[in-house]
Amino acid sequence: MITDENKKLAQWAMDYALKNGCQAAKVLLYSSSNTSFELRDAKMDRLQQASEGGLSLSLYVDGRYGSISTNRLNRKELETFIKNGIDSTRYLAKDEARVLADPSRYYKGGQPDLKLYDAKFASFDPDDKVAMAKAVAEEALGKDERIISVGSSYSDGENFAYRLISNGFEGETKSTWYSLSADITIKGEGEARPSAYWYESSLYMNDLIKKGIGQKALERVLRKLGQKKVQSGKYTMVVDPMNSSRLLSPVMSALNGSALQQKNSFLLNKLNEKIAGDRLTLTDEPHLVKASGARYFDNEGIATERRSIFDKGVLNTYFIDTYNAKKMGVDPTISGSSILVMETGGKNLEGLIAGVDKGILVTGFNGGNNNSSTGDFSYGIEGFLIENGKLTQPVSEMNVTGNLITLWNSLVATGNDPRLNSSWRIPSLVFEGVDFSGL
Repeated sequence: MITDENKKLAQWAMDYALKNGCQAAKVLLYSSSNTSFELRDAKMDRLQQASEGGLSLSLYVDGRYGSISTNRLNRKELETFIKNGIDSTRYLAKDEARVLADPSRYYKGGQPDLKLYDAKFASFDPDDKVAMAKAVAEEALGKDERIISVGSSYSDGENFAYRLISNGFEGETKSTWYSLSADITIKGEGEARPSAYWYESSLYMNDLIKKGIGQKALERVLRKLGQKKVQSGKYTMVVDPMNSSRLLSPVMSALNGSALQQKNSFLLNKLNEKIAGDRLTLTDEPHLVKASGARYFDNEGIATERRSIFDKGVLNTYFIDTYNAKKMGVDPTISGSSILVMETGGKNLEGLIAGVDKGILVTGFNGGNNNSSTGDFSYGIEGFLIENGKLTQPVSEMNVTGNLITLWNSLVATGNDPRLNSSWRIPSLVFEGVDFSGL
């Protein structure tokens, strides 16, 4: 928790830096803690508890920029620490692009509480947390003779932050999170040892789904029995909502200011162009209440807003912070996304599968790579062969290859099933004519 005394210390630290050689400064005061209980076959395997806190300063000194941090918050020690940081910064090369953001773009406050913090966080008994993880394991233990091991875990955490910027920003955030998960390994054919997992998470304990996690993980791993390669060729690819974000991740990376500034983005100079199919409509929704990723300002203090990223395949924005905007000679937008929401369709995963004659359902990506400059990719996958709208054969040890622009132009359907506990609310996806290599 950030106390009033902590805030006074942060203000003092910024004032001290400005009086001792800084022309501008930013201060971040932070505190966090987390706990996790990991069980193996319903028996305690690992306990981890951690907490950290400290103060970070960004120093702008004679056209140079330095960043320092410490967890020692004694004023006398901080005086020496800040002076040494300023002296060290003077040895760095000048970087005229290192400037504070335009204060007119800062979040000014006054908006409703986003309700990201569970006030009951400290009241939950550790024994009850262990019991939840044990109950997850017991949903699977003894349910099938092929089970080798059942892992289950409970974890939680809280985060606090207080930011000050010398040209007029002050902001505070706090949040909590909880998670339950299961991972199960079974004996397959020969030396095969298929495994699968499932998890649930929430910002509030009362909203955390606590039942069905072990059962779901067991169902997912049993479906993998008999995995093998199938014939290489072009298939309709269906990707479930646990894995659909994997295909969006390199797209979002290509929209980042640092990639654009370094000319290491396959979406460079594509703004306002149609680079994907009509089914791709993606929005950044930063102000959803009780939602992971919600925020009123980014790490520069810039006010967040609803932002169209793709509209029917047309690219509408980049994510460019002040530094990279200055380097590129363009207007800044914001440093990154908050909550990604993709426009959904009318069918769930089963309904999408039912409409596919010949395809592959992808339920996991196993390694692979993509070229950030060209968009070419190759990923290992596992999943199921789809024939006449039904899952007929578990598949593994296959690769899906192509180009990300071509792939997203082949998007023909989205599901109605995004995982709402994630800051990336991406549903099941259906792509036509995707290259798979196997036999």
